[in-house]
Amino acid sequence: MAGGLLLAIVLAPVAAIVIILLVPRPRLAERLNLAASVIVLGASLPLPWASLGGPHVFLDRIVLADPLGAWAVLCAAIVYFLGSLYAVGYMRLLDEEARLARFYALFAGFALAILLAPVMNSVALYWVAIEFTTLVSTFLVAFERAPDSIEAAWKYIIVVSGGLSLALLGTVLLYWAGSFVLGPRYEITWAVLRAASPHMNPSLLLLAFLLILVGYGTKVGLAPMHTWLPDAHSEGPAPVSALLSGALLNVAMIGIVRTLSIVEAGEPGPLPRAALIVLGAFSLFVAALFIVRQRGVKRLMAYSSVEHMGVMALGFGFGGGLGVAGALYHMLNHSLNKSLMFFGSGSMMRSFGTKDIGGIRDVGRRFPVIGAVWLAGAVAITGAPPFGLFASEFTILRAGLTGPHAWAVIVMALLLIVIFIAFLNHFRIMYFAPAGNGTAPVRGVSLWCATPMWLAFLPVLVLGLWWPSAIWHYFGIVAHGLAAPPMLALR
Repeated sequence: MAGGLLLAIVLAPVAAIVIILLVPRPRLAERLNLAASVIVLGASLPLPWASLGGPHVFLDRIVLADPLGAWAVLCAAIVYFLGSLYAVGYMRLLDEEARLARFYALFAGFALAILLAPVMNSVALYWVAIEFTTLVSTFLVAFERAPDSIEAAWKYIIVVSGGLSLALLGTVLLYWAGSFVLGPRYEITWAVLRAASPHMNPSLLLLAFLLILVGYGTKVGLAPMHTWLPDAHSEGPAPVSALLSGALLNVAMIGIVRTLSIVEAGEPGPLPRAALIVLGAFSLFVAALFIVRQRGVKRLMAYSSVEHMGVMALGFGFGGGLGVAGALYHMLNHSLNKSLMFFGSGSMMRSFGTKDIGGIRDVGRRFPVIGAVWLAGAVAITGAPPFGLFASEFTILRAGLTGPHAWAVIVMALLLIVIFIAFLNHFRIMYFAPAGNGTAPVRGVSLWCATPMWLAFLPVLVLGLWWPSAIWHYFGIVAHGLAAPPMLALR
């Protein structure tokens, strides 16, 4: 069953891309991309449960369906669907009819690369998939062809490619360490490396992990490697920003988590996990500093992504059942909530004709319905109850209290309070500060743009009030798989 679901997840965007390129008509392109996203979401919903009892491998052990990868695919599929729905209304506002077909081909290609990365069984092919996401998304970041967009795209590809070069070097070192155990030629899969890890040189393992942590951490947006993220997230079209933040960052985090599992099987000491925790805490610190003094509405959302990737890194760094469960729950809630926030930001930017928080005023009165859901999303994204991110962050805090890193729990709690106050202060300005001259909206928000905001918000509310026991059990299986001793026999 898992194989058929993965086939549908891959073939739907591929078919959309091919037809769009053959028949480049804007309305056909947006319909084909939307249809592909619906198929991908429909196939992704049962995939996590179909992956249980595995891992399952396909295509001569190239493709892997396991609970961790399936969860990342599900989160990405949700954002792809919501972003495709929102793009129908948003992209029509850009007056780029002649280039819309190209946008949707790139958008589907970007989603395809994101969906492929978590199911790559080979460490090397995973790196290739992550690199492919960079190449495709660079053109999407620069799609509006404004000077700031082009600059952001260049910064994105240079910084991220530099980081991924380090990840490649770490992967080579990992392979080299395995060659002393498995011989000069072997399958460089996650399972094979994990089984060989106890017999590898600990120094090589540790160096490989640190390089991979910095390399993929650049893609995740962990500070101080995050410098590309505020520009790329703020300058790309809003649907692209949602896919970057709500899907791509999660997928890059999967590479760090899988590598941590490999390295820890070799018992290298506390440094790998401590390094991840330090980067997570530092990301929260940097995000808090920039959120306090932020002036651009989409850059505000971008630094919020740095914050939440830091929270996720802390969850996986704390580890154990609570840490992994909190991080995976955070992954889903952040995907939904950050999509909502970028959609609202994009709509307000187009409505008021500015990216400046100071130019957006009286949102609640001028947009009573869509303004209400965007404000509720702002409360939710700060980790306030009763929303899903509160449940996941509270679980991560509990996980930290059970381990040796209580200092990180204190840092996380204090910085989350600072971010809560600063983030909502910006929304206070946009909703309740006196309107100045020239702040009247120039256009309304279409149903195409409003609907996905509600579709993202309602699950965030439900997941805050009710954590299904089946999902809790599922997270327990993932945590056990990451921590269990490797069982694969060495060749």
